Amino acid sequence: MPPPSDIVKVAIEWPGAFPKLMEIDQKKPLSAIIKEVCEGWSLGNHENFALQNADSTNFYITEKNRNDIKNGSILRLTTSPAQTAQQLHERIQSSSMDAKLEALKDLASSSRDVTFAQEFINLDGLSLLTQMVESGTDFGDLLSFTLTAFVELMDHGIVSWDTFSMAFIKKIASYVNKPAMDTAVLQRSLAILESMVLNSQDLYQKVAQEITIGQLIPHLQGTDQDIQTYTIAVINALFLKAPEEKRQPGQNRVSILDWPLTEMAHILAQKELRSIILSNVIRSTRAINDEMAHQLYVLQVLTFNLLEDRMMTKMDPQDQAQRDIIFELRRIAFDVECEPNNSGSMEKRKSMYTRDYKKLGFINHVNPAVDFTQIPPGMLALDNMLYFAKHHQDAYIRMVLENSSREDKHECPFGRSSIELTKMLCEILKVGELPSENCHDFHPMFFTHDRSFEEFFCICIQLLNKTWKEMRATSEDFNKVMQVVKEQVMRALIQKPNSLDQFKSRLQNLSYTEILKIRQSERMNQEDFQSRPILELREKIQPEIMELIKQQRLNRLCEGTCFRKISSRRRQDKFWYCRLSPNHKVLHYGDLEESPQGEVPHDSLQDKLPVADIKAVVTGKDCPHMKEKGALKQNKEVLELAFSVLYESDEYLNFIAPDKHEYCVWTDGLNALLGKEMTSEFTKTDLDVLLSMEMKLRLLDLENIQIPEAPPPIPKEPSNYDFVYDCN
Repeated sequence: MPPPSDIVKVAIEWPGAFPKLMEIDQKKPLSAIIKEVCEGWSLGNHENFALQNADSTNFYITEKNRNDIKNGSILRLTTSPAQTAQQLHERIQSSSMDAKLEALKDLASSSRDVTFAQEFINLDGLSLLTQMVESGTDFGDLLSFTLTAFVELMDHGIVSWDTFSMAFIKKIASYVNKPAMDTAVLQRSLAILESMVLNSQDLYQKVAQEITIGQLIPHLQGTDQDIQTYTIAVINALFLKAPEEKRQPGQNRVSILDWPLTEMAHILAQKELRSIILSNVIRSTRAINDEMAHQLYVLQVLTFNLLEDRMMTKMDPQDQAQRDIIFELRRIAFDVECEPNNSGSMEKRKSMYTRDYKKLGFINHVNPAVDFTQIPPGMLALDNMLYFAKHHQDAYIRMVLENSSREDKHECPFGRSSIELTKMLCEILKVGELPSENCHDFHPMFFTHDRSFEEFFCICIQLLNKTWKEMRATSEDFNKVMQVVKEQVMRALIQKPNSLDQFKSRLQNLSYTEILKIRQSERMNQEDFQSRPILELREKIQPEIMELIKQQRLNRLCEGTCFRKISSRRRQDKFWYCRLSPNHKVLHYGDLEESPQGEVPHDSLQDKLPVADIKAVVTGKDCPHMKEKGALKQNKEVLELAFSVLYESDEYLNFIAPDKHEYCVWTDGLNALLGKEMTSEFTKTDLDVLLSMEMKLRLLDLENIQIPEAPPPIPKEPSNYDFVYDCN
């Protein structure tokens, strides 16, 4: 007869004694269980004791988390959180440097547990730590562990960041500004500054008065990638919190605090931040890890978001300065001087302007300013056109004159094309959207030029003109041309070119003819036979293929996946791993100190969840952790990667998948375990591919074509590359 579900069999350790095996009744109060354990070892004052996990976390068992205890768990009897907090509070004030250092090490480790953190904070422990930092008497390891404990305590979100004094902020900023600072101290100081900026607008202003880009740049020129990552994270935080309001005319700026958001790019360009990141990070000999890639992606997104203001600004047809830009486009294209007001009649000048504006490809030939009232792309399109005309003048003149000499039906309208292309590029680069918490999809080529978006536009507008000619398009084909250009740009970007020149060369290999070949190939690979025998064959073998996909999903769950723990306060390098047992009956999971290089064995994962106990799998907004974290609810991409396993009455296991593929694998696999239908987009794709392949093989077999069991051997690499073609 199986034991009651409320009884858990565990082992409990006590220093100097043999571990004790006992059964815990989860219906009993935790204090009664601790009293029973203490009496077993003849220990009095049971209220001064507590149970904690005997693993790397050492987290305390509380009434809230006691249901996480599983059969076979190893617990440890130890002093209560309040007692431990009191002891450490006293020990870190010791006059002995060695004793103080050991106490700070223990504090940094214990502070990861929220139960202990709450008790230590109740003793005004954070004030004690900040006073130690402000006094400046500690240095080296003492200071490093003090800051580590501070970061761990603040990470629980118990105390508001707004409570810290200017003296503390100045001290932390001084560690960042000081040359040759201890690496551990510098790393934690940067982490503290990032959290301050992200969590409080008031603290942003105080930090911005102490930190300048010039003081942060030396940390990017070092060799420690963690320091470089934290430095870019601080810069990103300053970007995110930069004030949007404009300064008053005549007001001087002396610090980051005074920078309006739209001028951040100019300031950063002056400090050569982009080129320093390019040479010291992106083109470094070290591989870029995921966290660095994420910070570079965030910086890329925030930089492009500076374009949003112009993208959402309509042109004022009555604004002479804006109209002068259109006059400049006309002047450069046709090499005409501005006529004096009295030269010719008004009707003649209007007729001449209308003719030239038509050649420039504007929709409204009489008043082209009206073309830029559509948002997006607004004034950004006009900015791009002027940049192209001034910085690539020969290409601009050639494009305009070439199209103005064609027949009306076949001319590629430069004005209309530029407006629609700018809008399309903004959609591709997601200008105006907040960066995703999980994404690390940065493009190295955008770090190779101070005006990368404008250069990107210049390459793409020339591509559009080239594709227009290759398609022999007319004005009726405008939307078709734009679709082809978008496909060309997207396919080139997927290859992650390292420079704009490399991007341009990739586009050369993606001509309209090549796009047609790719489309034809993709159509051939998609089984499109609609005859009745083919449909019957497809229907017959589909269950077999679905079973194959199901087995693949379950095998992937058995291999397991590393999931990142994400906080709404700041990005965390904390991980946990989950995998399915080979017999498909138990989910094994547990916390990890770092991201694993391979599979994590079952016996190293502390927690278990029987598959039979799983009630349901929910996704997106229905997940408990998406309802709890308001910051994450606003992040669409994180929402799309979230899923939860519900078990018992109100217990749940929360996941945020590392990417869309893992999300589909896990939701499919869990649904398969529960006997439900696999409905993800990847299942449909896999089903189509495998069905297509199986049907082709069976049709080939009907034609009596022999298919080898093994693939043909790979040709051997030539031993001698010293050969040339003799033209004679």
